[in-house]
Amino acid sequence: MITGVTKIMTALALGGAILAGCGDIIKDRPTYAGVPFKAKSKAVNKKETLAKFTTTVSKATQSLDGARLAAHHDGTRYCIENFGSSRILWQSDPLDTDVGVPLDGDTAVYAGTCTP
Repeated sequence: MITGVTKIMTALALGGAILAGCGDIIKDRPTYAGVPFKAKSKAVNKKETLAKFTTTVSKATQSLDGARLAAHHDGTRYCIENFGSSRILWQSDPLDTDVGVPLDGDTAVYAGTCTP
């Protein structure tokens, strides 16, 4: 027979395991300027072409330099995975420090085209 205490202990154990797993995900995430950014690149319109994409970096204002590096890295990864090439024609190159980081609220948003 499962008692109320057993149910609570089981729920706490499962919750702890889930949270421990989340910590590993963040710990395993690469850091840029010491910050583990969440960056995501995806096609603008999959039906049209995978070459045109956007890269978003969440919480970019933690470190704009780090956000630039995270965007460049994730965009490069996207193009290599989809086209086998790291060549990108950026609308605003994340590595160009003479140009401001394009922000939408707290998120950096870069657009590019993979050029195989």
